[in-house]
Amino acid sequence: MLTFRKKLLVSAFTVTGLIVLDGCNDSFLTRPPQGQYSPASLSNLKGIEGILIGAYGMIDGQGIGGQNAWENEVQNWVFGGIPSDDAYKGTDAGDQPEQSFIERYDFQPTNGHIRNKWRGLYEGVARCNNVLDILPQVKDITDARRKQIEAEAKFLRGYFHFEARKIFRYAPYIDEKIYDISDPNSTKIPNDKEIWPNIEADFNAAAAILPETQSQPGRPTKFAALAHLAKTYMFQGFDISSGAANTAKLQQAKAVLDQIVNSGKYKLIDNFSQNFDSDTRNNAESIFEVQYAKSASDDGAATAGMGLAHPYASPWGCCGFYQPSQNLVNAYKTDANGLPLLDTYNDVDVKNDQGIPLEGAYTPDAGRLDPRLDWTVGRRGILYKDFKIHNSDFIRDQTYAGPYSPKKHVASKKNTLLGVGWTNLTGNNFRLIRYAHVLLWLAECEVEIGSLERARALVNQVRARAANPNDWVKKAIQGSTRDAYTETSEPAANYVIKEYSAPWTDKVTARKAVRHETRLEFAMEGHRFFDLVRWGVAADVLNAYTATEGNKRTYLKGARFAKGKNEYFPIPQEAIDNSSIAGKPTLTQNPAYK
Repeated sequence: MLTFRKKLLVSAFTVTGLIVLDGCNDSFLTRPPQGQYSPASLSNLKGIEGILIGAYGMIDGQGIGGQNAWENEVQNWVFGGIPSDDAYKGTDAGDQPEQSFIERYDFQPTNGHIRNKWRGLYEGVARCNNVLDILPQVKDITDARRKQIEAEAKFLRGYFHFEARKIFRYAPYIDEKIYDISDPNSTKIPNDKEIWPNIEADFNAAAAILPETQSQPGRPTKFAALAHLAKTYMFQGFDISSGAANTAKLQQAKAVLDQIVNSGKYKLIDNFSQNFDSDTRNNAESIFEVQYAKSASDDGAATAGMGLAHPYASPWGCCGFYQPSQNLVNAYKTDANGLPLLDTYNDVDVKNDQGIPLEGAYTPDAGRLDPRLDWTVGRRGILYKDFKIHNSDFIRDQTYAGPYSPKKHVASKKNTLLGVGWTNLTGNNFRLIRYAHVLLWLAECEVEIGSLERARALVNQVRARAANPNDWVKKAIQGSTRDAYTETSEPAANYVIKEYSAPWTDKVTARKAVRHETRLEFAMEGHRFFDLVRWGVAADVLNAYTATEGNKRTYLKGARFAKGKNEYFPIPQEAIDNSSIAGKPTLTQNPAYK
């Protein structure tokens, strides 16, 4: 039997080739149906289930032909990682130069990566509306399943619109009432309205119907919808210009987050690393998880979107993108009490092997470090998953992009699809929202509108899990070949991490602690840039970052984040051009980019 995930991919490609309304290549959101299938021929249970699975297929960004999966990737490493202080573009100067512009905050409406992100999100919207448009015509279906399909489609539509609003700001909201398959102009509407209320409505509608559990992993539950609703509120929780709290939205978020916590459905699993392990997918911490095939026989359903973001060394051989920054590594330093250096972490760099040859002598930094560092970043002298000890051969161009490799999304050796197609395909699922998100969002709310002591307790839950010594990366001793090593029982570094023991009495310090914890917990998961934006601190943080990092990565010299502009990406020029009716575009550019 095909897994849900493999059915998803098969349907996505099949429906795309036959009837799906790709609004990006020929017009803004729609194009005429192709082939012999029509909405009428798909107005049955089998047809509507297939169209729904086609909508799921756009979550991972691999459902559109003619463009690269990493430009649509759900993990957002291009849009949420490399323009942040977590990561460099990586690789070398000449590879994927459009990403170099993104890294330097030179966002242009003609950038192909930006264009294709828009395409992918609104392809997803079109597929959801296709489901909702045809669903009333389906007769061979139970009322219960009809409601479930409607709820799943609205959840997905909320997700795609959330991403569009988060990334582009001036994004139109398209629903099935606007959408008309017979009218290519039906979705060419102005982007002049705030769409957060529409997104909230979709997640509320989904949460009202979806069950608390699903038999097939990858389908959203009631709590997945509630978590996305809370996330929607959190993205309205601060004024991005001033950083001032929007207490009304934070109150709404807090109520939903408390509901999830009080349900007892989720918990932090014992080991931080298991959130990035293919053997522990869909665990008790996972609230919404994007599914990828685990076995080599399901090669076509593995993730290609993170394929470039693998070390340059064998067995991957490609491509060296998305390298962690020195700033990120420094953020994992701790003091004698095992607490983060909130203000001074970047004063002195954690030792690295920049410029040291492959066979050169090297001893990793002996200073105190948070153990999550070595599950997040590949660095010299430390075992990289279960492959081999990290060294300079993992890096394509150290001079350009530094000495570190990304690690979280890379599957272990036993779960990597080596020798089948592209060896960088893995079945390592992506936990889009996990319980740690809920706890730290709730801690944010408590800092602003509730109890500082409860915020401390919530942060301490996350830190207590990270302090589990059974999950620390172990020291490895190099064998006679580069691929050989012996793992010991000793920790790989001087891991010192403890909970906050003193009461929190100062809101400013508490806020700083929660935000720093959020960075440490979710680093290299594609969230950091968007967190900085929603907190209203992006300009200050990122301009300080480039000023320092420009001394290490010369291409960052002079890079500057423009406050009031670079919080969002421009509307792609192609989308504006294709939105024209009678020669007049219905979409308008973000005023900051005019």
